[in-house]
Amino acid sequence: MGTLASRPRRLGAALCLLLGVALGLAAVAAGPAPDAGAQSPACRKAGCLDVVAVNGLIDGVEADFIIDSLRAATPEAGVVGVLLQVDSGGVAVDPDRFEEVARALRDAEVPVSAWVGPSGAEALGGAVYLVQLTKDSGIAPGSAIGDAGPQELDPAEFGELLTGPAGAARTKVLSARAAARAGVVDRFSPTVGDHIVGLDGVETRTVTADGQRRQEPITVVRFSKLPLLEQLFHTVASPSVAYLLLAAGLGLLLFEFFTAGVGVAGVVGAGCALLAAYGIAELPHSNWALALVLGGMVAFGIDVQTGIPRLWTIIGMTMFTLGSAFLFTEFRPTWIALLVGVVGMGVAMFSGMPAMVRTRFATPTIGREWMVGEMGSAATAVDPEGVVTVRGAPWRALTNRATPIAEGEVVRVVAIDGLVLEVEPEEGGAIDYREMRNRRKGDPS
Repeated sequence: MGTLASRPRRLGAALCLLLGVALGLAAVAAGPAPDAGAQSPACRKAGCLDVVAVNGLIDGVEADFIIDSLRAATPEAGVVGVLLQVDSGGVAVDPDRFEEVARALRDAEVPVSAWVGPSGAEALGGAVYLVQLTKDSGIAPGSAIGDAGPQELDPAEFGELLTGPAGAARTKVLSARAAARAGVVDRFSPTVGDHIVGLDGVETRTVTADGQRRQEPITVVRFSKLPLLEQLFHTVASPSVAYLLLAAGLGLLLFEFFTAGVGVAGVVGAGCALLAAYGIAELPHSNWALALVLGGMVAFGIDVQTGIPRLWTIIGMTMFTLGSAFLFTEFRPTWIALLVGVVGMGVAMFSGMPAMVRTRFATPTIGREWMVGEMGSAATAVDPEGVVTVRGAPWRALTNRATPIAEGEVVRVVAIDGLVLEVEPEEGGAIDYREMRNRRKGDPS
């Protein structure tokens, strides 16, 4: 453990590091966007259909991507239509932002279609209403759509969606064929190619392959997805990733706070914490649960400085677990992510961090006076050196040569010298521990 005077300096350095990383990420994120509306020679000749991938939760990054793609798709750019390829678990933006996406879709200058695919894809929550607003929609076998919930889009502006048999999609998740029968989607399209050749404005030709005749588009099909940086932030804004980044970041920062200087753990922890903060801000979350998680780290820190997990570690683990379970209010992390976060934090705080503190810090006696007089047991023979266990934690130990301690015997802590506990048998200590300490210091008296 560093000295008390060095901790504010380390905390200040960590805060400066956090600020520097934040400014760097902001500068990169604010860089120039690519020109999505550039017209290519192929589009001028045969027209283009833009296929826009809508993957994962529709957060701020995905909303911007959809709006920009729709606005860039104009007849002047040679675009004949836009196809949204949907695989989304719902909408994570606020209702006003969601309405902006819906208006961009409704007011697009070219026809917009939606295809829920490939097989295994899903359109849930608000993504169902986006599918409803398109001019044409389809779904792949093995995909699903539904659980839309109440309509957040203003009916006066966008009309009543999911009416009649399609209303079942408000509360149920429908299979592909059930969705097509109920009218939630217009048709059953096994592949994206099958869906494309059925779109108005797409020119096709008949080809023969393997003795079978099929249609293929003459219109140029352009597939687009989020650029690399935007994809990073979009991935971070998923519940499982944001939660794991939060747990890793806080754990690494706590580790760094109790070590000398700002090193690799501090840099990685700061980056994880910043990305987690962005992801949590993008998702519906509970502030009280977030406060529990942060409070749990404070509780961990109280015991970390002593090197032995005690009551505060148990309190911190309880707070961290409850905060993890209720952190996100609408879109939850997977149970695997929660298990990894909670179990990993428990292992680190009950075993890893205490062991690190006991072996690394130069002033281990600060806050440990309570150990004098504690009873423990000899994990190995102490003659005159060995290992003892006190309150479940192993410690190096030293005893007087005249009173060796056998493995398994009960010992009493009589003093702390650096990282070593001075111990004596529960009964029959031959020499007072002060005399033993004087001998170690070279006192001839």
